[in-house]
Amino acid sequence: MMEKPPYDICERTFQFALRIVKLCQTLDQKSPTAGALSRQLLRAGTSVGANIEEGQAGQSRADFASKYCIARKRAREASYWLRLLAASGVVSEAQLRPLLAEIDELIKILTAIIKKTRKD
Repeated sequence: MMEKPPYDICERTFQFALRIVKLCQTLDQKSPTAGALSRQLLRAGTSVGANIEEGQAGQSRADFASKYCIARKRAREASYWLRLLAASGVVSEAQLRPLLAEIDELIKILTAIIKKTRKD
């Protein structure tokens, strides 16, 4: 049975980044192409949580929303690299399915947070 993701967005994005780091460590050893894709994924996948953390210390609601928008952009980018890794056969789609599901959920959560922040 799969463990439920943490409720806290900071912890959830940290755990996602940790999973990305571990995946990228294995990809760097596969081939030059895998290594190049890995570096792109590593930057985008770890940036999501870093921007969430920055947003937590935002100086205003607008600053908070801006950091969350950046986090959502990086999440979409990470989703792209994950899909490309699967489509190119560098990593099996089955292996990436949990990460793809998690990043899709994170994008939805971030979108909801951004909308709520801008509405209030």
